[in-house]
Amino acid sequence: MLRSPKDFFRPLALGAPEPLREIPVTPSRMIHFMNAANERMRARVPEMLTQVDVLLGNLEDAVAADQKVAAREGWIEVVKANDFGNVGCWSRVNSLDSPWFLDDVMQMVAEIGNRLDVIIIPKVLGPEDIHYVDRLLAQLEAKHGVTRPILVHALLETGGGVAQVEEIALASPRMQGMSFGPADLAASRRMKTTRVGGGHPSYLVRSDPDPDNPEAPRASAQQDLWHYSIARMVDACVHAGILPYYGPFGDIGDALGCEDQFRSAFLLGCVGAWSLHPSQIEIARRVFSPDPDEVAMAKKIIDSMPEGGGVSMIDGKMQDDATFKQAMVMWTLAEQIAKRDPDMAAKYGI
Repeated sequence: MLRSPKDFFRPLALGAPEPLREIPVTPSRMIHFMNAANERMRARVPEMLTQVDVLLGNLEDAVAADQKVAAREGWIEVVKANDFGNVGCWSRVNSLDSPWFLDDVMQMVAEIGNRLDVIIIPKVLGPEDIHYVDRLLAQLEAKHGVTRPILVHALLETGGGVAQVEEIALASPRMQGMSFGPADLAASRRMKTTRVGGGHPSYLVRSDPDPDNPEAPRASAQQDLWHYSIARMVDACVHAGILPYYGPFGDIGDALGCEDQFRSAFLLGCVGAWSLHPSQIEIARRVFSPDPDEVAMAKKIIDSMPEGGGVSMIDGKMQDDATFKQAMVMWTLAEQIAKRDPDMAAKYGI
């Protein structure tokens, strides 16, 4: 579908707020999931809000069918009862083909529309899914007097979604970002794994046999099943001016494996990941905050080239315009995190 560029930033319903021309960027190192149907979990929300960058009310997978309504109503109660401050207020609604999607969106916009920052749409197959949600949100915002646009985040978890990731990223000015969903993507592709994220011992490369000793053990290295898809998602998000995230790591007991997966995603360009358990909050906080030594080096580079041009030598290494840009990425992120996280601000000296 082709739209005139002149119309792209016009509201899709009379009375809806004007679309944003630039997506707000604030620290979102961890998107912490909660099932608000759980009363004990609701009671812990004030504590969670001191620990996380984003708190998300999950209404979809991991919420049983007979808990769907309770999870929705519980999340609305949570948002009404708590001051989120600078913590992001997100929700993952049920899929577009489910019997709960319409009620999820209509009830949340009606009751907490001015406090809800982002809605995650699961199992996005193509840009037409985003177009539908875009128009629906505009109509509901107009109806309920929502004063700022609710942003949309696409969950990339189907082969069809990966095949159209660029079109999805560019589908609407509401697009805030994308998350990578390895479990559903594995099922969609008929991959032979039951793991949720991480590597697989059978996905490896092996060294050639030793010609002088063919029976000798041969070194092998486990590979990353998700590298191609995550990198493609990151490129699509960068092109569209939106934010890429790693999704869930399902083995809660494997803290080291979780940290490795998060760190690979961070190095590829992801700005955060999902935390499914409190133990993963600190892992995401640590991984998606730049290393203080790297931040100090970035500041050295910036200070040596205040105009961003020319060449300088620092610690025997040549720095130029390209490394200046890399340093600015690191330093800008560190400044944003320092405003949110006093402990990291102290480590950065900001």
